[in-house]
Amino acid sequence: MAVLGTCAVSYYAWIRSGRMPAVAKLEVLRVLIVALIALLLNQPEWIEEYQPDTKPTIAVLWDDSRSMETRDVLVDGESGKQAITRAQAVKPLIDSKAWAELDNRLNVVLQPISSAGQSSQDERGKQEGQTQQEGRADVRQMVTNLKDPLLETAAKVGQLMGIVLISDGDWNEGDPPVEAASRLRSKQVPVFTVAAGSANRLPDVELLSVDIPTFGAAGKPVRIPFTIDSSLPRDFVTTVTMQVSNGDVLTKEVRVAAMGRTYEAFNWKTSDTGDFTISVSVPRQAEETIADNNVQSAPIVIREEQLKVLVVESYPRWEYRYLRNALSRDPGVEVSCLLFHPGLEKVGGGSQDYIQLFPEAIEDLATYDVVFLGDVGLDDDQLTEEQCELLKGLIEQQASGLVFMPGLQGRQFSLQGTALEELNPVVMDESQPGGWGSRTAGHFELTERGRSSLLTKLADSGDENVQVWEDLPGFQWYAPVVRAKAGSEVLAVHDDMSNQYGRLPLLVTRTFGEGKVLFMGTDGAWRWRKGVEDKYHYRFWGQVVRWMAYQRNMVKGKGMRLFYKPDQPQVRKTLTFSAHVMDKGGEPLQQGDVLVTVTSPSEKVDTVRLNAEGDQWGVFQGRFTPQEPGKHEVAVICQQTGVKLDATLYVRGQAIEQVGKPARPDVLEEIAAVSRGKAVQQSNVAEIIELLASLPQPEPSLRRLQLWSHPLMFLGIVVLLGIFWVWRKAVGLI
Repeated sequence: MAVLGTCAVSYYAWIRSGRMPAVAKLEVLRVLIVALIALLLNQPEWIEEYQPDTKPTIAVLWDDSRSMETRDVLVDGESGKQAITRAQAVKPLIDSKAWAELDNRLNVVLQPISSAGQSSQDERGKQEGQTQQEGRADVRQMVTNLKDPLLETAAKVGQLMGIVLISDGDWNEGDPPVEAASRLRSKQVPVFTVAAGSANRLPDVELLSVDIPTFGAAGKPVRIPFTIDSSLPRDFVTTVTMQVSNGDVLTKEVRVAAMGRTYEAFNWKTSDTGDFTISVSVPRQAEETIADNNVQSAPIVIREEQLKVLVVESYPRWEYRYLRNALSRDPGVEVSCLLFHPGLEKVGGGSQDYIQLFPEAIEDLATYDVVFLGDVGLDDDQLTEEQCELLKGLIEQQASGLVFMPGLQGRQFSLQGTALEELNPVVMDESQPGGWGSRTAGHFELTERGRSSLLTKLADSGDENVQVWEDLPGFQWYAPVVRAKAGSEVLAVHDDMSNQYGRLPLLVTRTFGEGKVLFMGTDGAWRWRKGVEDKYHYRFWGQVVRWMAYQRNMVKGKGMRLFYKPDQPQVRKTLTFSAHVMDKGGEPLQQGDVLVTVTSPSEKVDTVRLNAEGDQWGVFQGRFTPQEPGKHEVAVICQQTGVKLDATLYVRGQAIEQVGKPARPDVLEEIAAVSRGKAVQQSNVAEIIELLASLPQPEPSLRRLQLWSHPLMFLGIVVLLGIFWVWRKAVGLI
């Protein structure tokens, strides 16, 4: 309409001019300008079509995480069906020859996917080339991320026509992979999935773990727990064998629960010292498909034990006399006794076990692994507040043990208000300092925690141990305990007496700082010798001493001692390294540079700097969080003294990326369905190739030039309008 109206106006202007030829040309220019503007208002575009000059790409991503080491794929072997790993099963699919049929029309790119979403073989090669000193772990063995590799492949690979994902579907890091499938669907990139592994566990009996301690003492039993995991649908009884490199062989008959885990333990004792290897094995069952996971081995160091114990008492009561005898006759214990004898001028006794004074120097007191504190206090010139501070520091900083053994005199009540009050794991009744006595003998009753504690293990089996505690001779006196403090563990209570807080706690433990504290609420343990001599009495106190001194004596060297907490580290849980360092003069090092290097099973090296925790005990501490289970090599170095201490750390638990879990084909099926691909059987490579070959070729790319908004078009209109205006003036219309 605009153009037609312009034509009418131009014709009328030409008639009025007397049909001048110049005006006719001018009006034709006017119509052309209006027609051009009308054309541009319809947004014309110049379109060019380009055919691709390269072949489209198919990306084949294969899972190389640790879960692919699971052996649950059955194949035909020489002796019938045998199980191979998932990685072995998919190996033919990651060979470039398997996709040779597609080379004529497609580029096939094979890429492993790792935990951090690194989908490039070149990138992984660069990472593997890094040195150990840089401390990089092989993280692809620890976690699996399926979402990021899919999205990174779509972003990096040009002309991507489809993705083949070969995996067991097990992912444990990042967002759900179905989110990547949704985004790939919007880009019209289908994902064809190939599931590796079985969705159900194969019939198998696996020796899951054998928790062998770092070291043991010659002549003392070592407890070696083990765990058996069974996927068989029935219970069965089997004989588990433990073989030691010195020739010792132990067997244990175990009932293994169906479709679950069974926990048992060996008790082994040897008088030999040195490095040994312990191997635990479970016989193969007829239904088992995997036979080589029934054995585990680990090293252990057996060394001569020499623990130093200090016993501080007032009167030589019966409990003290028999405790002193028990410790003195223990070949692994060096005992020192401090007997105050209130009312007498002479301190100590007549044998070489006695000392005359409480150790005043820190370096002298720090030599003791365990301190027994009997019926003593601040009265009668016994302990001082400064000595109480030293004892607190010994437990808190040096990982030593403290045993509270109150008595009829009630002298420990005078320790209230001193530094030792904080260590006591129970609250005492100050209105009854002399405790409670009874003509009827009382007895210990183990709590649930006490039934599983190593301290209260007086028999090999659980039921037998409970019976032993029930049959132990009773006691006529017990301490005036009100309740256990928060954070304490009650191992045994009075079998009859209770108050508003429940049964009276008599055997209580707690952790204080780096050390351990035990409260013994009776003075009648010496009666346990009745009829059996030292069988239970010696065993109990020997276990107490070794339980308290274990952590402190993990690793010892000249001028340095290393211990860590907890003493059984768990994967992904923080542990604390504590190093007690002496200077060249034999005194605690106050300031220094102490470093701990930890080498994990994957050869990752971490360095932990230990910081000084005080100015008098020579203790340096640092934190470390292990990310892998298994054996870790530890080295402690002090730059000031030049001392180096080597140790071995065993981290328990399971990695996030686990071997043995069932595959998850449902995850892969969901990825394929959402992205409009297809889930294909692992053995049907021909179907995968056929599906890829039938994918439509990518459409040619188009180049669009928007003429209506192009700057040259705007400039052209301005020029035409200028010519039109000048021409009008030239013909005399202006």
